[in-house]
Amino acid sequence: MRTGRDDWWRGAVIYQIYPRSFADSNGDGIGDLPGITTKLDYVADLGVDAIWLSPFFRSPMKDFGYDISDYRDVDPLFGTLQDFDALVARAHELGLKVMIDQVLSHSSDQHPWFQESRQDRTNPKADWYVWADPNADGTPPNNWLSIFGGSAWQWEPRRRQYYLHNFLASQPDLNFHNPRVQDAVLDDVAFWLKRGVDGFRLDVVNFYFHDAQLRSNPPHPDPASSTTAPPDNPYVFQQHHYDKTQPENLAFLRRFRALLDHYGARASVGEIGADDAVQVMADYTGGGDRLHMAYTFEMLGEASTAAYLQRVMEEFEARIGDGWPCWSTGNHDVPRVATRWSGGQPTDARLRAYMATLLSMRGSACIYQGEELGLEEAELRFEELQDPYGIRFWPRFKGRDGCRTPMPWRAEARHAGFSDVPPWLPVPEQHRACAADTQCGVDDSVLTHYRRFLHWRRAQPALRIGEIRFLEAPDDVLLIRRFTDDQDLLAAINLSDAAVRLPLPPCGRVQALDGHGFVGECDGTMIHLPPWQAWFGEMV
Repeated sequence: MRTGRDDWWRGAVIYQIYPRSFADSNGDGIGDLPGITTKLDYVADLGVDAIWLSPFFRSPMKDFGYDISDYRDVDPLFGTLQDFDALVARAHELGLKVMIDQVLSHSSDQHPWFQESRQDRTNPKADWYVWADPNADGTPPNNWLSIFGGSAWQWEPRRRQYYLHNFLASQPDLNFHNPRVQDAVLDDVAFWLKRGVDGFRLDVVNFYFHDAQLRSNPPHPDPASSTTAPPDNPYVFQQHHYDKTQPENLAFLRRFRALLDHYGARASVGEIGADDAVQVMADYTGGGDRLHMAYTFEMLGEASTAAYLQRVMEEFEARIGDGWPCWSTGNHDVPRVATRWSGGQPTDARLRAYMATLLSMRGSACIYQGEELGLEEAELRFEELQDPYGIRFWPRFKGRDGCRTPMPWRAEARHAGFSDVPPWLPVPEQHRACAADTQCGVDDSVLTHYRRFLHWRRAQPALRIGEIRFLEAPDDVLLIRRFTDDQDLLAAINLSDAAVRLPLPPCGRVQALDGHGFVGECDGTMIHLPPWQAWFGEMV
């Protein structure tokens, strides 16, 4: 059992790696674990604290790894268990923690548990998944919907019952009301703890339990306000009172936390999609005996104004208690922030301001691979799509492939240095100009600014673990006070195309901080912010 600083996760910056698209080491067009290992020096040089690996487990890949058929093995596409051990060892040598995805709410329909469960109603695993009888007219037992479209119920003729799938029909939901299921998934978690992982990202963590009475969801009074799915998806027409976010989940999360605590210095971050996601974050991270951190989709939508971001943070602070957030502006499920927040017209200055905003909030932070290069969302043709979500809802919703295209490492290399053969998704030509080799050592590149700011932030305890207060500021400006017993810091961030002058708050003498890469200035009474720039000062 390894030991370490138990709260390393508090204020940490976590770099998300989508293995299929990071680096291909064996020339099959798909990224793999050895490829990731060869790039860990690049990740460590960024100044992040940990990596999060999206699923690499054995899977039929109907949902690209989020449909797991063996929780204790590496899919041959990505390598072997020995490759995983080598990755963890190298990451630890470089001072990086390793977090891995755990997809516990559902498995693949090819998992041996489900293959046994679906045979009849009397086998030993008959109640390991969520089964229900049809209504008298043969229809599903209630109105629950799949996020990927259509009913969340699939008919199984061998049992003459429906099974629940909140996602694809090939992703049946496990029955967490069965204690034996909880024991089994916790045993799988322990398998990876024993291999040295430092923590877990829990996929759809509020989906583990369903309403035992199978009550139908009520209609949503304002579907346009829902953030649980794209607006063209009928999923937004329901209030999801009964298909997820059930009170029994809290007891399971306590069991999960106790397991992690047994191994010491481990961490968890949960993904939460809910009608009242901020309250669920508070419930799931409070008390010190559930999740360490959680994130929602509040910063993963199109809204990005200073007023919106401040409202989200202030609402969270008012309700979180002793809980802890993990904020992110992008991941493998949403369009890239460079496109989403900029109306399709990103500039390097905008991207640097978005970074400063994310890394100045109270909480930990996730950076999705390629954000540090300023990658825009890729535009793909229908015939190039791989994502079943996008294929189902095309053309209004194009799915998640646009943010999953391969990392561009070398501008002049074949497929931008990701692979020697055509990759599973094409490398957009416009991404070549953003390749890592073109930005390394360039003083004003997005990559250089990320590295500079991340290393600078490490030396600012107020930004990592401090309390937060928002001060009065003009529209489109965030004026933030972050403070600990040892440091009192003031941050001003201009999220607009216009230069801004604002008076320095009456907070005593303030000394400007340097080394962060932004060019805002303070003359002792006024803060001067060029468009999309920031200023940082310390109260002395």
